[in-house]
Amino acid sequence: MSMNNIFDKYASEYDSWFFDNTNLLQSEVNLVAHFLDNPGDIFSVGCGSGLFESILKKDFGITIESAIEPSEGMANIARKRGINAKVATAEEADFGVDAYDTVLFNGTPSYITDLERVIHKAYKAVRKGGKVIVIDVPKESAYGMMYNLAMSLNTWEHPLLKGVKPLNPYPIEFVKLANWRTTEENVNLLKQAGFKKFKFAQTLTKKPIFSNNEVEQVTEGYDRGSYVAICAYKV
Repeated sequence: MSMNNIFDKYASEYDSWFFDNTNLLQSEVNLVAHFLDNPGDIFSVGCGSGLFESILKKDFGITIESAIEPSEGMANIARKRGINAKVATAEEADFGVDAYDTVLFNGTPSYITDLERVIHKAYKAVRKGGKVIVIDVPKESAYGMMYNLAMSLNTWEHPLLKGVKPLNPYPIEFVKLANWRTTEENVNLLKQAGFKKFKFAQTLTKKPIFSNNEVEQVTEGYDRGSYVAICAYKV
């Protein structure tokens, strides 16, 4: 079964997982909002069900109208939330030239096969003075290592993960589709595309088993968070 078909099949489970982990969700939303000050026109690459976009609008007054999403099932949910989500992969989609002030990748880089090509497209799409925001689970983080272990075991139900995994872990079907990259790898791709003036922020700094206990506020850097935002500019 293809990646898009997996996301179509488990679209409802995607939202359900976040609703079962509401403190974690809010921590991640806080991170997404962190670099969206004066964002101008925003383009969301891989908006999923539009859950984050809808919360950003409701709680932060940040409106994201333009997006792409490769899963038809996810895109349909996003449209119901008011997001103009076109069905296309990041590799296939036309991002345009000087079309947006901000291009947002929220949790999607690990599901993009040819990320180098897509980041170059994002550079062309961003207007001068604009920015790209790349947010994901770094490979070197606690979550990244836990996910890779679960992927190699092909299950969450293994003695090696007992006492390690959260109460409601990310659906294994989604874990097995991902290819997590290190923060350094993502930074290098952004630099190669021409982006400059980097800023970093992070959340989910606790051990995964405790990350849903309370909402975390964003901290600067990328040395301990399991969800990291890289903000880079086109100067």
